Amino acid sequence: MTLCDIAINLTDSAFDSDRQQVVADAAAQGVNYLILTGTTVEQSTQAADYAASSQRAFATAGVHPHYADEAPADFIARLRQLARRPEVLAIGECGLDFFRDLSPRAVQEQVFAAQLELAGELAMPVLLHEREAAERQHAILRQFRDRLPGAVAHCFTGDEATLKRWLELDLYIGITGWICDERRGQHLRELVQMIPDDRLLVETDAPYLIPRDLKLKSRRNEPQYLPHIVRTIAACRRQDPQTLAAMTLANSQRLFGFAG
Repeated sequence: MTLCDIAINLTDSAFDSDRQQVVADAAAQGVNYLILTGTTVEQSTQAADYAASSQRAFATAGVHPHYADEAPADFIARLRQLARRPEVLAIGECGLDFFRDLSPRAVQEQVFAAQLELAGELAMPVLLHEREAAERQHAILRQFRDRLPGAVAHCFTGDEATLKRWLELDLYIGITGWICDERRGQHLRELVQMIPDDRLLVETDAPYLIPRDLKLKSRRNEPQYLPHIVRTIAACRRQDPQTLAAMTLANSQRLFGFAG
């Protein structure tokens, strides 16, 4: 199978010692396309720089809600400049996180709305983060949705009501190894069956969210484990893994606009 990992934090310090090997190991398992997540202006720049050196890596540019309060005054101008680079395919990771509340909620909302405005201006898709903030995020997002060419609810772990909210806005839904966690992910095994074929995306969110059922010594997640996630999703949806892989790759290309 050939896959696209639509969200990997490859600039994270967890990969500093063997970043190239991680990419090679992923390719050996058929994970040939990587979208590197931007979470601050600085990390977005690093992600774009790495992607520029690789034929099959791309990047997003954005400010994560955890870092909203630290965003420089000119963050939109700097993201706009980054977005002009050919390897940058989306704005984000952006959204709201009322679970950890690492930035004041009002600031999170301002930074989120500003990035949606930018994505609409540039006609770029959006990589969305949301945790314990679905109602407020939906209210903000729907104001901008008709200006956006597309968006993905990255790392979806919510309930049925939240899934329906995102599907009503015609969002793509990103599923991670959370579905492999027998403690927290059981509900996803049911909900994943509700996602239309043309709205499903797959991701690792590495180095986080390693599939718990792999029973590895290391707790660092890597894109090479994406096929395992795909097989789990396919079993839940009663689909052939190869068919599901091809489907999610086509969805990734449609949303982000990269060629195969």
